[in-house]
Amino acid sequence: MQKAWSAIFGRSILFGLALSLIAITAIGVGGMTISVIVAERVQGSGSAINVAGSLRMQSHRMGSMVLSDAENQVEDRHYLQAGIARFEASLSNKDLLQAIERQPDSDFANSYAAVRHAWHAQLKPNLLDTALAADGRADRLRRHNQLLRGIDRFVDDIDLMVSQLEVDTEQRIRSLRAVLGIALGLTVLVMIVAIYIVRRAVLAPLADLLGSATRIARGDFSARARHIGDNELGQVGQAFNFMAEELAGSYRELEQRVAQKTAELTRSNQSLGLLYHAIANLHHAPLAPETYQVMLREIEQVLNIRGSMACLLPKHGGPATLLASTLAGCPERGESDCPRCLNPLDAATDWGYVDQGDHSLLTIPLRDQAGTYGMLRLSIVPGRLLEPWQEQLLEALTRHIGVALGISYKTEQDRLLALQEERSIIARELHDSIAQSLSYLKIQASLLQPVLADPTRRQEAETTLHDLRDGITEAYRQLRELLATFRLKMEGDFRNLLTSAVEDYALRSGIPIALEIQLSGCHLSPNQEIHSLQIVREALANVVRHAQAQRAWVTIRHLGAGEVSMRIEDDGIGLAAPSDTQHYGLSIMRERAQGLHGRISISNRPQGGTAVNLRFRARAATSSPTDTSDST
Repeated sequence: MQKAWSAIFGRSILFGLALSLIAITAIGVGGMTISVIVAERVQGSGSAINVAGSLRMQSHRMGSMVLSDAENQVEDRHYLQAGIARFEASLSNKDLLQAIERQPDSDFANSYAAVRHAWHAQLKPNLLDTALAADGRADRLRRHNQLLRGIDRFVDDIDLMVSQLEVDTEQRIRSLRAVLGIALGLTVLVMIVAIYIVRRAVLAPLADLLGSATRIARGDFSARARHIGDNELGQVGQAFNFMAEELAGSYRELEQRVAQKTAELTRSNQSLGLLYHAIANLHHAPLAPETYQVMLREIEQVLNIRGSMACLLPKHGGPATLLASTLAGCPERGESDCPRCLNPLDAATDWGYVDQGDHSLLTIPLRDQAGTYGMLRLSIVPGRLLEPWQEQLLEALTRHIGVALGISYKTEQDRLLALQEERSIIARELHDSIAQSLSYLKIQASLLQPVLADPTRRQEAETTLHDLRDGITEAYRQLRELLATFRLKMEGDFRNLLTSAVEDYALRSGIPIALEIQLSGCHLSPNQEIHSLQIVREALANVVRHAQAQRAWVTIRHLGAGEVSMRIEDDGIGLAAPSDTQHYGLSIMRERAQGLHGRISISNRPQGGTAVNLRFRARAATSSPTDTSDST
C-alpha cells in the first residue's frame, strides 16, 4: 500500500492528497452508513425491553387483585378488567411488534408468541374464572394456588422473552462498536500512510527549497534544490534551480551597474553640492568676489579643469569687471577686446571655444531671460569634450548665476525707482503745501513793504503783519504734518493705526469722529494700508480746517470679491463751489487713489456736509478671520 501511495504522490502531490482525502471520506461515510443501519435496527429495543419488563409487574398486580378478599367485589372486577386492558395494550406495543418484524424467526419472536398464547389460553381465563367464582373456602384456595402457579410460569416466559430481547440488542450494539472500530482503524492507517508520504514527498522538498532560498537570500547564489522530479514540488525545484542561475547572472550584472551608478551618484552629489553652495552664496552676496572665488575652485574640482574666470560685461563702456579668476589673466579684457566674449552669442550659439595653443577656453554667458550680464571662462585641455552631465551642470550653474545677477540688477533698479518716486512724492507734497504757503507769505511781504514806508497806514500794516503771522503758523503746521507723514511707519496692524489717527484728529479738533471698520474676508497690502491711512488723514485734515462740522464719520467696509469701500463724511458747510474740488489736498487724495488703482469721488451730502468716497480692490484673505467690525 505504501509503495502504491508513493507512486501516486510521485506523479502528482495534489492527486495523492485528493485520493487520501477521498479514501478517508469513503471510510467515514461507510462507517457512518453502517452505524445508521445498525442504529435503526436497535432503535426501539430499549423501549421494548421496558414494556416487556412491565408485563411482569402487571401480571403480579392482576393476580393480587384476584386474590384479595375485598368486600366490594364489583369494584375489584372493574379494576381487573382495566388491568387486563392495560396488559393487552402493553403486549401489543409497537416497539415489541417492530422488534419482531425486524427478525420474525428469532428466539425473541418465538418467546413472544409463547407469551401471547399463554396469556390468551391460560392466564387470562384463569384470572376471569377465579374472579367470578363463588366456591367455598376450600375450592377458592385451590383455585388461588392454581392461579399463582400459572402466574409464576407466565412470568418465567416473560423473563425469557426479555432476556432474549436484551441479548439481541447487545449483539447489535457490539456489531455497531465493531463497525466503528474498523472504520476508525482504517482512517488512522490511511492518515499515517498519507502523513508519512506527505512528509517524504512534500515537507522534505519544501525544507530543501527553504534552505536553498535562505542561502540565496544571504548572497550564496550557488545553492541548488536537490529534489527534482515529475510532481509539482519537483517541477518547482527545477524552476528554482533555473531561477538561481538567472539570479546569479543578474546579480553579477547588477554589481557592475551598481558600481557604475555609484560613480554617477558621486558625481551627482558633487554637482548638487556645487549647486547648493553656489545658490546659497549667490543668495547672500551675488556680486561679491569671494562668492565667485569659492565657486570657481569647486567648479575646477568637480570638472577636473586647469583654471577658470568670471567677469561682468561693461555697463557703460570701459573694460569688463573681473569678479574672480584662477587664470594668469585675461589678455582680452579691455575697452576694445571685451566685446569678443559676445561673439558666440552673436553667432546664435550659447557656448564658444577659443584655442589658446596649450589649452582651450570655453566661454559660457551668464544671463537670464532679460539679458546677458557676464561671462564664465574655463580652461580645458585641447581636444577634450565635456561630458553631457558636465554640460548640464554648467548650464544649470550659469543660469543660477544669471538669475542672481538679474535679481541684483533688478533690485538696484527698483531701489532707484523707489527713491525717485519717494522724492517725487516729497516734492509734490512740498509744492502743494509749504510752497503755496511761502508764495502767500511772499505776496504778503511785498504788500507790507510800501505800507511800512507810510506812517499813516499803520493800521493796514498791522493787519498785514497779522496775516503774515497766521500764514507762518499755517506753514509751520503744514510742515509738522508733512514730517509726520514722511516718518510714518506701519508698526502694528492697520486697525490700530487708523484708530490712533482718528482719535488724534478728534482730540485736536474737538469734533466727535465715528470709526467703523469691517474688513473681514480681505487683506490689504502694506502699500494699500499706507495710502488708505494717508487719504483718511488728508480728508480729516480738510474737515478740521474747512468743513466747520459738528460730527464726522469714517467707514471702511469689505463689499465682497476683494472690493473695499472707504467713506469719510461730515455735517459741515460742504463744497461751496465746484472749484473747491481742485484744492491741492483733494488733488493729493486723487493721486493716492490712482496709486491704489481705485476710484475716488468728492461731493456734497444730501443731509449737508461733504462725502469722500473711495473704492479699490484688495486681495482676498487666505482664511476667513472673525469679523473685525468696530465703532468708535
